[in-house]
Amino acid sequence: MPVNQNQILEAYAGLEGRGLIAAFARDFKERIALLSSFGAESSVLLHMLSEVDRNIPVIFLDTLKLFPETLAYRDKLVRELGLKDVRVFQPNVADIEQDDPAGTLHLSNPDKCCAIRKTLPMEKAFKGFDVMISGRKRFHGAARADLQPIGFDDRRIKIEPLASFTGLDLQSYMTQHQLPSHPLRLDGYLSIGCAPLTCTSKGGSVNNPREGRWMGQEKTECGIHFTANGKIIRTAARGERQPEMAVA
Repeated sequence: MPVNQNQILEAYAGLEGRGLIAAFARDFKERIALLSSFGAESSVLLHMLSEVDRNIPVIFLDTLKLFPETLAYRDKLVRELGLKDVRVFQPNVADIEQDDPAGTLHLSNPDKCCAIRKTLPMEKAFKGFDVMISGRKRFHGAARADLQPIGFDDRRIKIEPLASFTGLDLQSYMTQHQLPSHPLRLDGYLSIGCAPLTCTSKGGSVNNPREGRWMGQEKTECGIHFTANGKIIRTAARGERQPEMAVA
């Protein structure tokens, strides 16, 4: 059934956090999934999801270059939150053999490395889903500074329940609900991606946690939500005229 994007924006206007997840889960049922890195701030959104419906699929992209602490943290959160449907996607073996046989592509072409290890697996993972739940926040700055709770790309609706949350909001939520911290956060990593030093390093601040990602490079994004240089792929702001999008 064709759905007008402006109608979507109006129907869910004013919702955020758990309420936004619940409304979309109610209306889109099995056509909604959450994308999680199980990184430094992931427990908040995953906890909200668990309170709405633990059966909503959670997509986890295992790039095969993640910190072992991230994999352990994933298992801990899945267990403690009772998540029922965590789906792990890895890069295509043929892509790795062709483009990164030595495992060093991140040094010479980090954008392509992200493409084969994150972007392509994500598109496979979300095939058949009309709604992606994402954990991005405005306070992360750069291309994320203008995030709206609801946006669109060429394939699906993307909802951002934590768009307006601050670093203090996240910490308060974690404390209130006694959520465990990522082990590397306690060691000074405020944003956690792949393990190579060119991808993730210690650093950042409460107001700029992503400062430690691709430090010293122009690269600010992996290409999942934005292009690799941090430019928005496509979003919609409330009030803009948008074309209709087919939703089965």
